[in-house]
Amino acid sequence: MATVRRQTQGVRRQARSQENTRRVRKARSQGRSFFGYVLGLLPFTDDQLRRAFTFAILAAATALALFIANLSGATEFVSQKFAQVTVNAGYVVRHVEVRGVERMNGMTIRERALNQPDLAMVSYDVDGLRSDLLRMSWVKDARVARQLPDVLVIDIIEREQHAVLRRADRLMAIDATGVELEVVSAREAKGMLLIEGSGAQGQVEALSALLDAAPALRSQVDGAEWVGNRRWNLTFGSGQTLALPEGDSRASAALIAFAQADGVHRLIGGEVASFDMRNPPRMFMRVPGRAEAQELAALEEQS
Repeated sequence: MATVRRQTQGVRRQARSQENTRRVRKARSQGRSFFGYVLGLLPFTDDQLRRAFTFAILAAATALALFIANLSGATEFVSQKFAQVTVNAGYVVRHVEVRGVERMNGMTIRERALNQPDLAMVSYDVDGLRSDLLRMSWVKDARVARQLPDVLVIDIIEREQHAVLRRADRLMAIDATGVELEVVSAREAKGMLLIEGSGAQGQVEALSALLDAAPALRSQVDGAEWVGNRRWNLTFGSGQTLALPEGDSRASAALIAFAQADGVHRLIGGEVASFDMRNPPRMFMRVPGRAEAQELAALEEQS
C-alpha cells in the first residue's frame, strides 16, 4: 500500500510564520504613522510640502544633469533649462519682504530686488543684490534669503546718525565712522555734534575716542573743528572754545585736565570766552573786554 506525504507546515512553524507577518505589518503601520506625525509637526501646509519635495526632486535631477552636462560642456544650457522648469513650477520671485528699515524707504529696496535680470528662484543672484544694497548710504549690513516658493526676504541693518559734517555748501549727516548718510537742513542738524575742518571726516572715530576720555564734558560739546589737519578746537554749548594740543595722548590728557579744572572752578558758563591748552599743563584764558579795560586803566594812571 502506497504512503502519501502531505506538503504542509507543522503547527509551530505555521504559527511562527503568521507571527512574523503580523510583526512586519505592525512595523510598517507604525512607520507610516510616525512619519505622518513628524510631518504634522512641521510649520508647512501640504501644498508647501509638496512644492518643497518637488523642488528637491528637481534639484537632485538637475545636479545629476549638470554633472553629465559638465562632462559634455553643456552646463549653461542645462542651467537655463532647469531655471525655466522651476519658473513654470512657480519658483520665481514675486514678493519681497523687507525687514529692519526705519530711516530708509522700503519700496526702493523692493524695486532693486525686483529689477534683477533673472528672477528665477534657483538662479537669483542673492550675493549680487546684497552687494548692491551695501552701496546704499544708510545700509550698514544686509542679508538676502530665499523663502520658497516665491518670496525673497531682505534683512537690513541701518547705520545710525552720529553727527553732522559741515561741507562748503551743505550739511551732511554722518555715522560714527564718518560715512555720509544724507543732506540735512540747519534745523535738522540742531542738537547734533557739528564737525568741520579739512580732513575732519577721516577723524570722526578719533574724535569719539578723545571725548570718551572726559565723559563729563561730552554732552556739553556742541562742535569740533579739525585745525590744520593736526589738532582739535572744541566748542561748548555755552559758546566757549577750547584749543587742544596735537597728538592723541596729549589731547586726551589736556581734556582730562580741563574737565578736572571745570569741576573745581566752573569754567564752562563763566566769563572766559576761550581756553588755550596747546601747551599743557599751562592754560591761557581770554576774557572779553579785559584787555581793553587794562589798557584804559594804564592810560588813566599815566594821565
